[in-house]
Amino acid sequence: MRAPVLAVGDGALGFWKALREVFPATREQRCWVHKLANVVDGLPKTAHPAAKNAIAEIYNAEDKDQASRAIRAFERQYGAKFPKAVAKIVDDEDVLLAFYDYPAEHWIHLRTTNPIESTFATVRLRTKVTRGAGSRTAALAMTFKLIESAQERWRVVNAPHLVALVRAGARFERGVLDEREEFTAA
Repeated sequence: MRAPVLAVGDGALGFWKALREVFPATREQRCWVHKLANVVDGLPKTAHPAAKNAIAEIYNAEDKDQASRAIRAFERQYGAKFPKAVAKIVDDEDVLLAFYDYPAEHWIHLRTTNPIESTFATVRLRTKVTRGAGSRTAALAMTFKLIESAQERWRVVNAPHLVALVRAGARFERGVLDEREEFTAA
């Protein structure tokens, strides 16, 4: 397997440690859905709606510069009262905004691990209901069929032709291919 260009995940330290060991050149992108949940857990319920909107301003920004400005605004708004919650975003800024260095068409796919996790949740739910599949072979077959069925509902990657350019090392500025360099798809 070739090293992935970018890996998306939550804050599971074991995953990131293993990734750095096996694929040291792979960049990291933290999942915004998990980060949002972690941040609002550190805030009082009354602050949740406004904080969620402020965080959405960050990951829905037009570009990385605007996202950084939105982080500074979030820090000003909540930092004095809730420094631990704010630190969860400020300290991870580089790995939360990594997706901005890729094609804008891919940003929606790179911000979160939820599509993958929903598939695993389906498998987990079914395996709990069956209380054991009988044998390892039966469990693997059931898991395979569940994932095969789930893939019919997966969202297709936007602009799949850009994936080859990303793999070839093309640079993207504000989500658009930097035309100053010539790249051929590998």
